[in-house]
Amino acid sequence: MSNPGYPPPGYPPPGYQGYPPPGYQPYPPPGYQGYPPPGYPGYPPPGYPPPGYGPPPPMPPAIKPGVIPLRPLTLTDILNGAFSYIRTNPKATLGLTTVVVVVAQLIGLVLQIGPLAAMGELGMLRGEEASTAALLGSSASSIASTVTTLLSSIVLSGMLTVIVGRAVFGAGITIGEAWQRVRGRLLPLFGYMLLWLLAVAVPVFIVVFVVAIVVQFSGAAAFVLAIPLGLGLIALLVYLWTVLSFAPPLIVLERLGVFPSISRSVRLVKGDFWRVLGIRLLATLVAGVIAGAVSIPFSLTGQLMLMGSESTATTLIALVLVAVGSAVGQIVTAPFSAGAVVLLYTDRRIRAEAFDLVLQTGAAIAAPGAAPDSTDHLWLTRQP
Repeated sequence: MSNPGYPPPGYPPPGYQGYPPPGYQPYPPPGYQGYPPPGYPGYPPPGYPPPGYGPPPPMPPAIKPGVIPLRPLTLTDILNGAFSYIRTNPKATLGLTTVVVVVAQLIGLVLQIGPLAAMGELGMLRGEEASTAALLGSSASSIASTVTTLLSSIVLSGMLTVIVGRAVFGAGITIGEAWQRVRGRLLPLFGYMLLWLLAVAVPVFIVVFVVAIVVQFSGAAAFVLAIPLGLGLIALLVYLWTVLSFAPPLIVLERLGVFPSISRSVRLVKGDFWRVLGIRLLATLVAGVIAGAVSIPFSLTGQLMLMGSESTATTLIALVLVAVGSAVGQIVTAPFSAGAVVLLYTDRRIRAEAFDLVLQTGAAIAAPGAAPDSTDHLWLTRQP
C-alpha cells in the first residue's frame, strides 16, 4: 500500500536508477586527444624540460692567467701553450736557444775540423782515403762534439723548463733569472742524463752481443732471433722514454734528486700511460716536421757541395751550411718540445693530484705588481 507522502519532495520516484543508461560513455570516444597533436605550434619537443625548469646555466670559463687554462688540459691546450709561451717571451726562449745552440754548433764544428786540419787530412771529409791517425782523430772529435751537444741540450732544456713554469702564471723571466734558477739543478740533470744513456746502451749492447754470438753458428738462427729481440728492444726503449718523460721537469721545478724524480715520473705516467705516449709522439712528430722544413735547404745544399767539392774552402763552406741547418732546426723546435713536455707534466699533476687548485691559488698570488718569482714555490707542492 503506497504512502502518498513518500518519497519526500526532491527525491526520485521508486525504481529510478541513478546510473546512466546502457551504452552511455562518460569518457571521450577512442582517438580523442585532449592535448594538441604533435607538431602543433607551441607543442614542446620530446625531452623538453617541464615548465619552470630551464637548461642548466653554462659553466664559467676556467681561469687563464698565462698560456694555459687552469683545468685539465686537452691536446689542443698543450700544443697551443707550447707555442704561446714562445710568442709571449721570445727573448728568453728563442734568444736563449739561439745562444746555446750556436755556441754548441761552433764548438762541435771546431772539434770536427780542427784535428783533421792539423793533420792535413781535410780530404777525408770529401771521401778521400785517410790515415789511421786521421780516422782515430775524427772518431774522437765526433764523440766530443756529441757530448758537447748533449750537455748544451741539458742546460737548454732546464732553462726552458723554468720559463714555461713562469709562463703558466703569465709571469715573465729573463735569461739571467732562468740561469739563476737552473744552475743549482745542473748536476742532478747531468746525473739523470747519464743514467738515461746507460739505460739505453745496456739493452742495446746485450741484444747486439747475443745476435753476434748466434750468427757465428747460424746466420738463419741469428736472423730469426734478431726479430723478437729487436721488437722487444724497441718496446723497452719506448716504455722508458715515456715513463721517464717528467724526470727533468721534476728535477727543475720540484727540485727533486735523480732517483726521487725518476720514481715520481713513473707514478705520474702510470695512471695515463697511453695518453702521455700519444701526446709525446705527436709533439715529437710536429717538431720533426718543422725542423726538417727549416733545415733541409741548408743541409741539402751543404751535402751537395761536400760531395762535389775539390777544394778546402768549398769543404769548409759545405760543413758550415750543414751546421747552420742543424742549428736553425734546433732553435725553432727545442722551445716547443720543452714546452710540450712541461705542460703535459702539468696536466698529469692536475688530473692525478688536483693541482689546478694549487695553480688557481698561485694565480691569485701572482696579481699585478707581485714579484715574478712569487709562484715558484707552488711547484714544490706534492700531493699524496
